[in-house]
Amino acid sequence: MGELAVEKHVKFILTIEKEKDSFESVVMEHIRLNGAYWALTTLDILGKLNTVDQDEVVSWMMQCQHESGGFGGNIGHDPHLLYTLSAIQVLALFDKIDALDIDKVSNYIAGLQNNDGSFSGDMWGEIDTRFSCVAILSLALLKRLDKINVEKAVNYIVSCKNLDGGFGCTPGAESHAGQIFCCVAALAVTGSLHHVDKDLLGWWLCERQVKSGGLNGRPEKLPDVCYSWWVLSSLIMIDRVHWIDKEKLIKFILDCQDKENGGISDQPEDAVDVFHTYFGVAGLSLLEYPGLKAIDPAYALPVDVVNRIFFGR
Repeated sequence: MGELAVEKHVKFILTIEKEKDSFESVVMEHIRLNGAYWALTTLDILGKLNTVDQDEVVSWMMQCQHESGGFGGNIGHDPHLLYTLSAIQVLALFDKIDALDIDKVSNYIAGLQNNDGSFSGDMWGEIDTRFSCVAILSLALLKRLDKINVEKAVNYIVSCKNLDGGFGCTPGAESHAGQIFCCVAALAVTGSLHHVDKDLLGWWLCERQVKSGGLNGRPEKLPDVCYSWWVLSSLIMIDRVHWIDKEKLIKFILDCQDKENGGISDQPEDAVDVFHTYFGVAGLSLLEYPGLKAIDPAYALPVDVVNRIFFGR
């Protein structure tokens, strides 16, 4: 088994941030705030967050905030719950959540809850359990969960549970590992994991491991490094992570590295990107790979950052 090329990955992340005119940068322009979260959290897990100018990042990010309180994916882009969570997470990494008008941001988030307990992602009204998760995680990090009807939010998530134990994006939608993470994380943060059939869901999740050791998101799909996060974190939250072969998964993730130029891809020999680099490193952290900071499986932030927020240490 190879080793994690830490310095190469750090260099890859710092380099892509400077290449504003590259194809990859241009096509990611509308989700740059998500990209900042992926990149910066990777650096923090690797113990290299001090390689970036925090003030410069925060200054740019605050320009992405709208009068509504929500954040857009970049300066001049519409606000959305997805980018708002990324902004909160980045500020949490830097211990600068106080830079926010917390009531303004939390009111924006709470205003997107619907009568049935679900959440719209933005003013245009798309509903998805991803947005339920994002709203709950955001408000929990801001210590403002009291702004929403938590009971209704939980009941809506439970209504998206399927006969196989998994969860979909809306009631009746097929189970998917990404949606399962969203629902399980939201239920964990609200103290509602008793709604999950842990053995049934654990079985569905552990069946996502294929012969190569990698994990897929649904039956009959190819493995992808990003599911090292979505599946693993869910298994950890329901105490069933021992049902998969951890060593084979570690090898799969390490095999997806570009050992010359840095970065991690979805599958071995594919092109690398910051999204899969983050989820690969985060997955290795969940697998307790040596030398990495521990990451919280629900908040998707380093454990020391979460402890600082909730316990002041």
